[in-house]
Amino acid sequence: MSILQLYDTARRAVVPFEPGERVLMYVCGITPYDATHLGHAATFISYDVLKRHLIDKGHTVRCVRNVTDVDDPLFEKARELGVHYLDLAAAEEARFERDMVALNALPVSSSPRASSAIPDIRGFIGMVLDRGFAYESGGSVYFDVTRFDSFGSLGNYSEAEMLELARERGGHVDDPNKRHPLDFVLWHPSADDEPAWDTMWGAGRPGWHIECSALALRELGTTIDLHGGGTDLIFPHHECERAQSEAATGEQFVRHWMHTALISMDGTKMSKSLGNLVFVDALREEFEPAIIRLGLVEHHYRTEWEWDDGLMPRNRERLAAWRAAADGAPGDLIDEVRARLDDDLDTPGAVAVVDAAAARGESTQSAADLLGVEL
Repeated sequence: MSILQLYDTARRAVVPFEPGERVLMYVCGITPYDATHLGHAATFISYDVLKRHLIDKGHTVRCVRNVTDVDDPLFEKARELGVHYLDLAAAEEARFERDMVALNALPVSSSPRASSAIPDIRGFIGMVLDRGFAYESGGSVYFDVTRFDSFGSLGNYSEAEMLELARERGGHVDDPNKRHPLDFVLWHPSADDEPAWDTMWGAGRPGWHIECSALALRELGTTIDLHGGGTDLIFPHHECERAQSEAATGEQFVRHWMHTALISMDGTKMSKSLGNLVFVDALREEFEPAIIRLGLVEHHYRTEWEWDDGLMPRNRERLAAWRAAADGAPGDLIDEVRARLDDDLDTPGAVAVVDAAAARGESTQSAADLLGVEL
């Protein structure tokens, strides 16, 4: 059996991924304030294909996918709608789960909510403070990036690039309470209409990054085999998550960092803030979920791509061809697909060899099962 090779963001190379029999995987989940769009689905289906491939290779996989139900975008949307933030979160989380089930994603081992981890977060912040990597200022607790020598090495961005990304992505680089503009908040006071929890640093709520660190430590332990998310999370979220986790425990946080490329529409990255979105539940009204899944795995997880109106019709025809050959003659197709997936999860290559097998009348069933496509 060949060795699985995957691109590692931190090492900036395709390298062997050789975990033990049990694989510990953490994937950053949704902030549940709106429906699942195609960019979300592409990310989570990429990790689902990886899970299926690892299981096929004989591993067991413990995959944790968090729900960020304590965060600014959720609070802002709840204010706009005039509803309680937890009611909004519960409704959107349920909609997301329906989409994932429809797309034939394997169940995750757990999907813990950030709001469930407040005691863990308190303890985690205490560890970071005790080890001298954080400080209190202006009623908040901040991580001191100057104390963590390798800060920035995950994304390999320059300080100027990190400042620009932090400014774009809620990093509050001009906060006067910070010692350094890239310092990030671990705990801060809540607004009047936001939830607040008591701590020795004052009532408030956690920062975004600390939530994933605390949940990963609680659910998986100090070191994870693989951590995933979209490339937009490399900085600041994953860079900060790595720094505070290793500062707290003194151990390597993640052995392999895997990130998925973004999807564009009309020349711009799909995002809720811009509103240029294709929603999965809307697509499901016109196309069966297996068609949507095929449209996603047609693209490589590391390649940015643009939505086009021909994507779903094209894969409707592809699905029909695969189904027509499901009971065809046996061949070597499953081994060909395994080889493509071992090559940095080359799903476009895998789809191509299934297309060719279907055209020859060979059975497509086992290969489709490995890709999670229901025939």
